[in-house]
Amino acid sequence: MSAKSSRARSMIETRERILDVALDLLGDNPDAGMGEVASAAGVVRRTVYDHFPSRLDLVRTLTERAVAEMTAVLTEVNASDAEADAAWVEFIARLWPVADRYRVLLALRRGEYGETIHGLLGPVDELLADLVKRGQNDDVFAHHLPAALLSQLAYGVVFAIADSDLANGTLGARAATITSLLMLGVPETHATALADDQP
Repeated sequence: MSAKSSRARSMIETRERILDVALDLLGDNPDAGMGEVASAAGVVRRTVYDHFPSRLDLVRTLTERAVAEMTAVLTEVNASDAEADAAWVEFIARLWPVADRYRVLLALRRGEYGETIHGLLGPVDELLADLVKRGQNDDVFAHHLPAALLSQLAYGVVFAIADSDLANGTLGARAATITSLLMLGVPETHATALADDQP
């Protein structure tokens, strides 16, 4: 391997490490600064700024990474022939392992970067709304709210439980799945059965 390609690989690894550390750090403290990110990543502050010229660039990149991951899962789930409620359950099951990592986006979405994050999360919001609309059309989900709003409420519950679960670890994916299905208007017995069917 040439020195040039070795240097390039090292830069990519450093960038990914900074992103991983920033995601965890901001998850614990959404107000953490670039200096704290650098310290946690084991690099000097200048290195962080070489990769991300501003905190907004860092947050934007984290959001883009989360959006890519979530849209890939949602696109796959939406393409399946499963009923909308079963598709929702599969989405939560696949999202849950990373939900606690991406919950920071909800906190940051309410802060100074809200407009930027809101814009980047657009594709996820649309896919979620499409899934809920499909469920409403099939009378699987409730009709009391528009699909776009109902999907956001049900989706928000998953992250709220992920956030709460960090403290004691007693709730988990099953609680998030059942609660979000209840928010979508699925009867409790059916919501429980769907959650329990998930491997």
